[in-house]
Amino acid sequence: MAAAMVSSAGGLLAMLNEPQPTLKHHALSHLNNLVDRFWPEISTSVPIIESLYEDEEFDLHQRQLAALLVSKVFYYLGELNDSLSYALGAGALFDVSEDTDYVHTLLAKAIDEYAILRSKAVESSEMVDIDPRLEAIVERMLGKCITDGKYQQSMGIAIECRRLDKLEEAITKSDNVEGTLTYCINVSHSFVNRREYRHEVLSLLVEVYQKLPSPDYLSICQCLMFLDEPQGVATILEKLLRSDSKDDALLALQIAFDLVENEHQAFLLSVRDRLPAPKTRPVEVAQAVETTATTNENLSGDVLMADDTPVTPAQTVVHETDPVDATYAERLTKIKGILSGETSIQLTLQFLYIHNKSDLLILKTIKQSVEMRNSVCHSATIYANAIMHAGTTVDTFLRENLDWLSRATNWAKFSATAGLGVIHRGHLQQGRSLMAPYLPQGGAGGGGSPYSEGGALYALGLIHANHGEGIKQFLRDSLRNTNVEVIQHGACLGLGLSALGTADEEIYDDVKSVLYTDSAVAGEAAGISMGLLLVGTATEKASEMLAYAHETQHEKIIRGLALGIALTVYGREEGADTLIEQMTRDQDPIIRYGGMYALALAYCGTANNKAIRQLLHFAVSDVSDDVRRTAVLALGFVLYSDPEQTPRIVSLLSESYNPHVRYGAALAVGISCAGTGLSEAISLLEPLTSDVVDFVRQGALIAMAMVMVQISEASDSRVGAFRRQLEKIILDKHEDTMSKMGAILASGILDAGGRNVTIRLLSKTKHDKVTAVIGLAVFSQFWYWYPLVYFISLAFSPTAFIGLNYDLKVPKFEFMSHAKPSLFEYPKPTTVPTSNTAAKLPTAVLSTSVKAKARAKKEAEQKANAEKASEAADKEGDSMQVDGTATVEKKAAEPEAAFEILVNPTRVVPAQEKYIKLLEDSRYVPVKLAPSGFVLLKDLREHEPEVLSLTDAPTSAASPATGAAAATQGTTASAMAVDDEPQPPQAFEYAS
Repeated sequence: MAAAMVSSAGGLLAMLNEPQPTLKHHALSHLNNLVDRFWPEISTSVPIIESLYEDEEFDLHQRQLAALLVSKVFYYLGELNDSLSYALGAGALFDVSEDTDYVHTLLAKAIDEYAILRSKAVESSEMVDIDPRLEAIVERMLGKCITDGKYQQSMGIAIECRRLDKLEEAITKSDNVEGTLTYCINVSHSFVNRREYRHEVLSLLVEVYQKLPSPDYLSICQCLMFLDEPQGVATILEKLLRSDSKDDALLALQIAFDLVENEHQAFLLSVRDRLPAPKTRPVEVAQAVETTATTNENLSGDVLMADDTPVTPAQTVVHETDPVDATYAERLTKIKGILSGETSIQLTLQFLYIHNKSDLLILKTIKQSVEMRNSVCHSATIYANAIMHAGTTVDTFLRENLDWLSRATNWAKFSATAGLGVIHRGHLQQGRSLMAPYLPQGGAGGGGSPYSEGGALYALGLIHANHGEGIKQFLRDSLRNTNVEVIQHGACLGLGLSALGTADEEIYDDVKSVLYTDSAVAGEAAGISMGLLLVGTATEKASEMLAYAHETQHEKIIRGLALGIALTVYGREEGADTLIEQMTRDQDPIIRYGGMYALALAYCGTANNKAIRQLLHFAVSDVSDDVRRTAVLALGFVLYSDPEQTPRIVSLLSESYNPHVRYGAALAVGISCAGTGLSEAISLLEPLTSDVVDFVRQGALIAMAMVMVQISEASDSRVGAFRRQLEKIILDKHEDTMSKMGAILASGILDAGGRNVTIRLLSKTKHDKVTAVIGLAVFSQFWYWYPLVYFISLAFSPTAFIGLNYDLKVPKFEFMSHAKPSLFEYPKPTTVPTSNTAAKLPTAVLSTSVKAKARAKKEAEQKANAEKASEAADKEGDSMQVDGTATVEKKAAEPEAAFEILVNPTRVVPAQEKYIKLLEDSRYVPVKLAPSGFVLLKDLREHEPEVLSLTDAPTSAASPATGAAAATQGTTASAMAVDDEPQPPQAFEYAS
């Protein structure tokens, strides 16, 4: 009560001048309680209180009390630095558990100060004096968090203050170590800005994980991949493969699939090569061994894939004698197939082939509306077809329009041939025989056109992208055996794609010798190819490339090298700063433009503030439009791990007076929000699709398609409106070529991969998908060189759930999507709208009688085409499914079911993943809960016979390899598969 009646601190302040220590102590303790009310008055006596604190003869407790009082006064005066230094002097009297603004503010200040000093000490490797009292406060704070069970808070502080000892303590003492570790991995990816320090944190996490009674090997291997420690992964995989438990073997296979999803070819191959071979014993059948040895010598030029084959007879003999290793050997074969990428590629190929729902009528409409004289739109249609059928192996459209296709000349011919590589992407076994008719036939000058030969070599690279073991040698030979620049161009791109990130010295030398011929066309591809080869290696070779870029006179070569150099620093963060500084200060705008890509790729997916600031600075201040455009576009790469931020950051730039900046803003949103269907992204792009400048419209249409890929009209009505807008632009005779090209490419991207792929730059474990990021970076170069459009196919990832059993077969089993089926269904075939409404849109404007007749004629033609198309669709079974569902809806006219039953393997789009549930009495249980991708299944009823899906698919998927006859067989096989698909949903309709 007495405290409440006090109206002034004057009396207590007067006591401070009294000689008796007890009176001073009384005054200080009361002033401490009143300081929040009387600090203005107390502030006049700060010198006296300070002198008490500094008085050595004064009792320690009283000196600390004086320090606390001065600290509080300075806090209210807004002098936080002084406040903190006196709070340190208050020792234990500064109570970190006190719940007041004063304590919270000073603790935050103390942690910031400490974190800055610790970072400086670690980064500069110099001795930095850290006040032990400051350290004591931070340690008390950390201790308090751990005692109070606020583990996440203590881990955040420990990571920020670089106290890995405290981080380990927080993790091990937490009540849920597994969850805490997962949280810690996410924090280190999202908030630790320096790559080196992130590696230290992850190394610690691996240690902690391994000490657990049952370690989470999935997470450990992801960390080890990030740390680039293939030996660690190989050791874990071997341990699991040698285990007696089948579940452990399944886990090893699941780990391998998860690692493959990050697409780090060099790392995966080095894990594969480190897995020890099964133990062998001397075998009596010497003959078998000898023949193997000779075969191996003959094939030594042809890398491991071919090497493995001849060894089998000898191995079989050995395994019979060693039953312990027999199981390991069998499992080893499986896991090697997965790590080399072959298993997942083969399964993806089958999935995309069987589930292909591409609408050929859209392509027919585009083809009819494009004038033959317009080579840009003619090529764009070929690109759209390739993207639409990426990975499906269905090249029906090309075969049906051979004479239209044959009008392509020169580079258009190059592009048309290369498009086959996108359509057959992943066809590793038949890739070369598929392209055989177009490939250079022995010696330098084949009989064919150099354009189709160059295109075919590029196509081989696209087919084998990131999995080029079997084709690298052939591409090298083709490159050496020619001096035709068009063929060199294709061979360089093909080699870069197939040897992506392997840093193969010999290939590098081959490509470098092409660069040094100083041919503009071949040199551009050589520059890009060197970058692809050295992705993320941050090698010294970059300075060699930069030196040549300064020497040559060819803009094309400089541009190819600028992008190539940027690719070498992929993911290196601060390790790339010196090179970035060098490029961004260069006088040549093309090299500065490369510097923007270097910033984008070095800091890709980090949302690093420093990188964002630099890019925004160049976006508004550089004198070159190219550099400004690319600086804005580069923001998309830095921010794709946090797509919601991008529209906010580029919203002002999207309204810039400079069309290049607007174009960059559109593509930045397209890249970082690809496949998300993010509402803010669509809202930002909408006005840009009707911009006054044609190339801005083009960029916005392409970006919109990237954002909307695999988003259905039911979940966002703007998707339907956008499809109609594309059709209107394509059919409008008066629309300019640039926008038309954008609309044609956008149509392809919207329906990419037979409507079964999306664009994903992050794997489900939140790691970058290397190939995808690089694919989009090179794709964005199509501004200068259209054939690079095909690189977008590297970013496609199938929207599939593929459950696999122990034998890596696909068993039939059902699970549930707990959402209305219409939310995620395929778009309806375009039969009706094309013939009735959409065709009228552009022609309705024309009023003269001549034009009216032309319109009538065109409508009649299109009706005929529509009928043909619907007949074709009936044959393929596509429209059967849609018609079937339509009739059910008409009959029922009841509310739609709230869920649907899906059958493995099936299409699961990203937005649908959160609705996927397993049925309770399911025979199969996943090794790890994952709503999509490759999931290994534990069979709970092993004694029962299994029903397999995809049994006959491999043969039908391989069929397009051998010409038109096989293609027709392929379509019938596909129709059967599509026919089978709708059955489970019908059964479920009756049941409900």
